[in-house]
Amino acid sequence: MLSGDPNGEPDWVKAISDGSDQGYFGPDSAVWHVNGGIPVIVAGVRALLMQTLHPGAMAGVHDHSRYASDPIGRLSGTVRWVVTTTFGSTDTVGNETSRVSKLHTRVKGEYQPGNPPETSKAYSAHDEDLIAWVHVVFTDAFLRAHREWGDTIPTDREGESGEDRYVREWAEAGRLMGMTNPPTSVAELERALENFRPVLRADDRVKEALRFLTKPPLPRLARLPYSILVGGAIVTIDPQYREMLGLRKPWWPASFLTRLMLVIIGRTLGTESTSRQRARERISRLAGTSSY
Repeated sequence: MLSGDPNGEPDWVKAISDGSDQGYFGPDSAVWHVNGGIPVIVAGVRALLMQTLHPGAMAGVHDHSRYASDPIGRLSGTVRWVVTTTFGSTDTVGNETSRVSKLHTRVKGEYQPGNPPETSKAYSAHDEDLIAWVHVVFTDAFLRAHREWGDTIPTDREGESGEDRYVREWAEAGRLMGMTNPPTSVAELERALENFRPVLRADDRVKEALRFLTKPPLPRLARLPYSILVGGAIVTIDPQYREMLGLRKPWWPASFLTRLMLVIIGRTLGTESTSRQRARERISRLAGTSSY
């Protein structure tokens, strides 16, 4: 459903087999470990909830996104970029980044910054502050979901934690989208998120988006599992942001039920995603070619 293809493997996943290098990361990277894990499903929901708090980002979503008419298509587009950047070769990632950049070219308009709102300000999806907000929010979401339901992230540097390694490696994704100085440690990530606090607010547009994100028009069989994942996402959001969003921490054991749901999803999908399999095929082919 999230891949955007009824067979579960669209052409963009198959393209991950192509290329002449292992990509920006690799099988032993923290990025493969985190972004290839099942908790990333909850992280995607959490990131979209948090993203609404920036009035510039919310204006872009409200004015240009098809989330209301095609929620699965909107989500699958985000999934496509994250998965391709994680597992694709540098050429494949370059093509995907160009695709997203072209889509962003038309995303522009005006919004009212400040809290309370001030005079209208022009925005573009290429603005570095908006790129930075999206990168910081997604990085924080991936990390927090993995911290809640994942395992230990391996490190490759003495004195550096696995979480710091992940933030450092995934900073490359921010650079690819045009961010000049992305955070490269958990401490820098937390500071970057805190620096956005004066800009953030929840207005009527945010409330509308939250109503949609928490109860989208999904197929009937997907509604209960999705509601559990939403509850899990809300649990991982810090209280000050939950308060801004007007979201209450679920009274039911959301973290436990989310863990159970992720186990079920993991067993259903298998131990390894098709995108990771495609990446391993590419890297194995390259290893065979070089050894020959």
